[in-house]
Parts: sequence; C-alpha cells; structure tokens
Amino acid sequence: MLGAYAAREGIPLCDFPAEGDLSQAQWIDLLNPTDEEKARVQAATGLEVSTEDELSEIETSSRLFYDGTAIYLSMPLVAKMDGMPADVRPIGFILNREKLVTIRFNRSRAFHNFLETQHRKPMESGEPIDIFLSLLEAISDRMSDLLENMRDELDAVSKQIFSDAGAGPKHGRRLDNELQSVLKRLGRAADLMSSIRDSLLGVGRILPYVGQIAATWIDRENRERLKSLRQDITSLSDYDGHLNNKLQFLLDATLGLINNAQNNIIKVLTVVSVVGVPPTLIASIYGMNFKDIPELNWTYGYPYGIAMIVLSAVLPLIWFKVRGWL
Repeated sequence: MLGAYAAREGIPLCDFPAEGDLSQAQWIDLLNPTDEEKARVQAATGLEVSTEDELSEIETSSRLFYDGTAIYLSMPLVAKMDGMPADVRPIGFILNREKLVTIRFNRSRAFHNFLETQHRKPMESGEPIDIFLSLLEAISDRMSDLLENMRDELDAVSKQIFSDAGAGPKHGRRLDNELQSVLKRLGRAADLMSSIRDSLLGVGRILPYVGQIAATWIDRENRERLKSLRQDITSLSDYDGHLNNKLQFLLDATLGLINNAQNNIIKVLTVVSVVGVPPTLIASIYGMNFKDIPELNWTYGYPYGIAMIVLSAVLPLIWFKVRGWL
C-alpha cells in the first residue's frame, strides 16, 4: 500500500493523491509495497527502495549509511495492536532535504496514532526532517505505552505469585496449572520486552547518526528535538532494564515454587516408603515358612500381629509430625 503526504504554501501536511506525481510529495509511506509501487517511488524520487531482507540486516553499516544523496536508516519495530500478539518487523527510513520515504511491513500503532493526529491537527511544516522526528517521537511514545503495560502485567503476575489474599491453599493440579499459567505470562512478557529493547536500541542508534550527517540542514529547534528524543530513549532503556530485572526475579520465584512443589511430592513419596518399611518387615517375619513360630498357636496372635503392623506404621508418622517434616 502506498500513501503520500505533502504540505504547500499556507496548507498544512495532508494526504496527497497516491496516483499523482509523487515527486511533489514530501513524505511517501510504503506499507508492504508491491514491486510496482517500489518502482514508482524510485522513478519519482531517484531513491533506492530497500527490500525487507535488506532492512533486516543487523550490521550497523547496513542499517545506517549515507550515499551522498540521502540517509538510509533501518531498525526493528515492534507492532502490537490491541488484542493482537506482538509482531517485530524491520522499518526503513530514507531521508534527505526534500523527501522522506518510509518502508514498513506491519501495521504499527505508532504510525496509526501519528496519522490520526495528522487528520485532527495537521503539521504546519512539511519539511521531511520535521515529519521524520515526529514519527520517531510517536515511536518513542508507543514504546513508553508498551513499557507501562508491561509494568502493569508484571505487577499482576507478582500479586498472583506472592499474594495469599482471598486464596485458599493450592495443591496438586490446581497449583501446577497456576504455575504453568504464570510461566506462560512471563514468557510472553519476556518476548515483548526483548522486542521493545531492540526497537529502543534501533532508535538510539539512528538519532546520533542523523544528528551528525544532517547537521548542516537541521535547524536549532530540531536539534533540540533530537536531544530530547535521545534523553527519552535513554530513560526508556533504563526503565526497560528495571522491568527486565523484575521479570527475571519473578521467573526465579516461579521456578522456585515449582521446585518446592516437586520437593513436596518427593517428600510425600519418601514418607510413604519409610512408613511402609516396618509393617512390611513385620508381615514378612510372620509370613516365613518355619514350623515353630510361637505366635502362630497363640489365641491372640492374629490381632497381636495386626496391632504390631499398625503401630509400626503410626509411630514413624508421629515422629515425622513431631519433627515438623509433615
């Protein structure tokens, strides 16, 4: 899909007819572009539109470079629309004085929010650098929202793990199911946090590079915006590290609970096996095939044997209880 936007004298940034002359647009947005759309953009702008595989390269030299006519930038962008799983795909920016071209392969909430804002309150400036910085600010805001959601999710998991309020003792299958649920929630949180971290790292690399390469055509106001963005990304990265530490703590706590549950099972099996040894020994003694066993001819021999078996099983249980092992 191809979207184009332009601002003219006295007219703020607005939609530009996609079938029009793209050389007149300040911002061209490509979403899952077809070969025909890429060819149109390349013909109108003279800029090389990268493929998804090219944008996925992880080398810094592939993600950030300047060919003398435009700055080519790429980064992973996590997209998480409401009610949908997170999707991480590369996004590309091609920036020069006259044009901004964005190439993306998922429907990012950051772009969605930015475009909605433009429809309500369009930007007065159509300068590509202004649009570019506004997009990065929208991405930063979205990363902040995702981290806030992640904080709430980890708080909820923490309460589920450690809070006893309103909950009776959990044993057996009920406990297993709850711990499995917690592990799955923590696993999903870890995946999303890793994706957020990659996106923050990408923005953090882009900002100083653009500030250096485009220093001659960035005005003072936009230099301040760049500086503010770098501070925001740094603070978000620090907060991401804090949440990652909390997630690791909750994961360790959950695994500790699972280990305790397994130890309890082993303890029960050990007690059962120990309690069963004395009765088995007594029954084995009186089950031996010797002719002369005194109790065999005794009137109370049978109840005596049963009492010995029961007593030999009960005494270890009492001992375990006194020692606090049960």
